[in-house]
Amino acid sequence: MRIIRFSNEQSVPVLAAITLESKVYSLPQTDFLELVKQAAEQQQTPLSLIQEIIADSQPIEKNVEELSLLTPIDAPEVWAAGVTYERSRDARNYEATGGKLDATTFYDKVYHAERPEIFFKATAARTVGPQDDVYLRSDSHWQIPEPELGLVINKDGKILGYTIGNDMSCRDIEGENPLYLPQAKIWKNSCSIGPAILLAEAVEDAYQFDIVCRIFRDGEKVVEGTANTRQLKRKFDELISYLMKDNEIFDGTVLLTGTCIVPPNEFSLSDGDYVEIEITGIGTLKNPVKLPSSKSIAFS
Repeated sequence: MRIIRFSNEQSVPVLAAITLESKVYSLPQTDFLELVKQAAEQQQTPLSLIQEIIADSQPIEKNVEELSLLTPIDAPEVWAAGVTYERSRDARNYEATGGKLDATTFYDKVYHAERPEIFFKATAARTVGPQDDVYLRSDSHWQIPEPELGLVINKDGKILGYTIGNDMSCRDIEGENPLYLPQAKIWKNSCSIGPAILLAEAVEDAYQFDIVCRIFRDGEKVVEGTANTRQLKRKFDELISYLMKDNEIFDGTVLLTGTCIVPPNEFSLSDGDYVEIEITGIGTLKNPVKLPSSKSIAFS
């Protein structure tokens, strides 16, 4: 069972469930966390509560492709783990050494260390949803999407569901100096999540998700890469435990688990590109790429 949010004809956010038959049912709750809370209060799982609700209702007339989708949750914070896949380690080494192949750096140490790399990625205000623009950073010339499985967790670290994340990254800024990581990772519209949350209880093995990333330019596919979460070096519980060490997290926090798909080294995103990230059972997160004017990215 997947959970989405969409904007109805009155521009009001609606929570909905998508069944295995791809039928969409509106839910009475206002957001995903209210659904989880109500299920707990009634000593039910979210899945059983949804099944109870939709048993006596009819699906909406539109299919999910016709809806104006929003982020499936307004995550108060989005965090991310780095160098969790071998491919990511190799790409970071390439950046840090000015393009040397098979180079080794401190990223190898992080890859093998007991402590994982975890960094802050975004707030709700910096996070966009399906079909929203992701922004290019104006002071970078080597930018890529990073397709990642996202864990939706509560304040106790329990995994409530799985979503898709695009951790937009500046390879040149991070490669110049690792101390520049926040600038290489955080700016307005530098993170997208969606299109849905796949309930954790509906997943038999979270280490068997197939991930596909496609990048289009002028209508032509210019990059395509695939991966599977079984290639992860670290387990989800391990990443969550380090996120929570002496740290307060909030219900609805999203933890991105790292990328295993990196475009060719000579590739950089351009204004007008289009990114698709597909993960088995969750859906496809689609975002246009835009280089905004300095005025349009200023915070109000």
